[in-house]
Amino acid sequence: MKASQYIQKHLDLKVTSIESTLKLFDEGCTIPFIARYRKERTGNLDETAIELISKHLKEFRDLEKRRETILKSLKEQEVLTPDLETDIHKAESLIVLEDLYLPFKKTRKTKADKARERGLEPLARILMAQNTRDPELQAERYTGPEVSTANDALEGARHIIAEWINERLDIRNYLRQSYARHAVLTSKVSKAKEGEDSAQTYRDYFDWSESLSRCPSHRLLAILRGANEGVLKVSVTIDEDRALDFIERKVIKSNNACAEQLEQAIKDAYKRLLAPSLSNEALNTAREKAEATAIEVFAKNLRQLLLGAPLGEKRILAIDPGYRTGCKIVCLGEAGELLHNETIYPHPPQKNDRDAIKKLSTLVNAYKIEAIAIGNGTASRETETLVKRVRFDRDLQVFIVSEAGASVYSASPIARKEFPNYDVTVRGAVSIGRRLADPLAELVKIDPKSIGVGQYQHDVDQTKLKEELDLVVSSCVNKVGVNLNTASESLLSYVSGIGPKMAGNIVAWRKENGKFSNRNDLKKVNRLGEKAFEQMAAFLRIRDAENPLDNSAVHPERYGLVKSMAEELGLQAKDLIANEKAIEKIDPKKYVDEQVGLPTIKDILKELKKPGLDPREKAKVFEFAPHIKTINDLKPGEVLPGIVNNITNFGCFVDIGIKESGLVHISKLKDGYVADVNEVVSLHQHVKVKVESIDLDRKRIQLAMNF
Repeated sequence: MKASQYIQKHLDLKVTSIESTLKLFDEGCTIPFIARYRKERTGNLDETAIELISKHLKEFRDLEKRRETILKSLKEQEVLTPDLETDIHKAESLIVLEDLYLPFKKTRKTKADKARERGLEPLARILMAQNTRDPELQAERYTGPEVSTANDALEGARHIIAEWINERLDIRNYLRQSYARHAVLTSKVSKAKEGEDSAQTYRDYFDWSESLSRCPSHRLLAILRGANEGVLKVSVTIDEDRALDFIERKVIKSNNACAEQLEQAIKDAYKRLLAPSLSNEALNTAREKAEATAIEVFAKNLRQLLLGAPLGEKRILAIDPGYRTGCKIVCLGEAGELLHNETIYPHPPQKNDRDAIKKLSTLVNAYKIEAIAIGNGTASRETETLVKRVRFDRDLQVFIVSEAGASVYSASPIARKEFPNYDVTVRGAVSIGRRLADPLAELVKIDPKSIGVGQYQHDVDQTKLKEELDLVVSSCVNKVGVNLNTASESLLSYVSGIGPKMAGNIVAWRKENGKFSNRNDLKKVNRLGEKAFEQMAAFLRIRDAENPLDNSAVHPERYGLVKSMAEELGLQAKDLIANEKAIEKIDPKKYVDEQVGLPTIKDILKELKKPGLDPREKAKVFEFAPHIKTINDLKPGEVLPGIVNNITNFGCFVDIGIKESGLVHISKLKDGYVADVNEVVSLHQHVKVKVESIDLDRKRIQLAMNF
């Protein structure tokens, strides 16, 4: 089977589009580049479709690798028959491959293997054929030094029969379907852990049972986490009587004495081999689906977070608030450079608010501050109140900024490299300020798992999680574009065709030679060849470049086309940029040829109208309820403003201006049924919520939006 055929079976896409995309992958093209600049070759596939092709290509390669391993093993064992080889080549999933390979796996010696070594396989065949009326008499013939009694012989024969039953594809497939449709998930508390405080997190699942297929991903992952911590004991079962009845109908063909032996072998096969194997398989399949859902939720949240509204290149005073250790203040320039830092102590125990107000006023004037960013952690609301008491000589916007992950960044090698002479507190405050200016540029420096969105991200397959999140980060970075002359090494590394090593080379060239004046300067960077230039150039922006197209998403390979369009109108290329009246006169069909199709030309014209347009909204100030400072200030029935700061499958969490975020359950989002939380809310959305209940002991707040 070809890769394109395998992928086409899983995706509703044309084979020609799949094959063209695979060829572009082979040529070293990235997903963002293909989606944006090779639309004609793929049949105008979007980034999502191309990502799916890439994922299924990996699945196909994993399948082929396993197929080759199995074939090699079977050849070495000299058990590969023509029919078996044909079946293996036809297998379209890892499950089918493993079922075919099951009888030949090199594992530890089984009960059936020991019985064969004692010469009991012929007896097993007689019983399986059910052509003797007296199994015990037959068994007597197989007694000897290694088999003491007829009962021992029958027991060994039953072990062999149990293994045969376990290896039958029709039986395994029937039971597999039964587990998929009818399996029941049960969790019980471990008596040894029941009284421990740490176990109370899982108390809802101390005696829990539900259909495995209907168990929501977040609940399954919670139960599995409880099992991993030894708090819960988990089992997956189906109707045993129904399963045994099916196997008996498949195996037993007579009512003679052999049937009794076969019944015992069937029960043994089911309880010892089939049920443990297939229940684990069913649980693993459910876990993989739950993990995939959790990863998808995380990816959606991360995309929204990274594409959060930037304030832009402003002079920012950022505050990392605190009580005893004070509030760390940094002043940042338009490019995010650190201009000044110090600490004020306006809150208890020092409570030196007069000096703090004076200092804030002085710094705003001295560094021409245009906005203030306050971290949303400890003492955030008190610090906001303090700042609003200051009589500045200009209008200043005051923003509350999420601190999630700031401490991780401040202790990271990236932060140490950026600010080797400052401690973690200063770095953390810088991160808060830079997040306000450009969330994307700052958040790419932090492991996404530490950013504070998603559900159960630490419980899922970390390799798959990283792959998915890297795709999201790369997609966002390339969608927005990157300022080549100011971007950090971390940000550059996610640009199409660059990567960490090349990002380091670009930054090194910039330090040695100064700013890039045009995109062609990239070719001077160490080890940056033509292919890499092709993949990255259009995603990099150069402000005030010699050629204004260098500050747009138009690819350098199409500069000549833009020049032709301009000349047709009697203009220079630079005069066409942002000239909507002139652009409207251009007939896109006129420029279609074998190299460039209509989709690309339309993209170019759209970009020329608003070159380098940032697809993100602009940051807006949000006001929390001024009288709510802690969870103790909340009252049931109160309506408050809030910001959605996390989305899960079971609802969304809303920041209402205190340390604890409140949960709006999916049933409380709006009147009527809600299938997908993302259909109702988005990350950073400003909402009104009603306080439903407060659990002070567990620090939990239940909110509603459907009031």
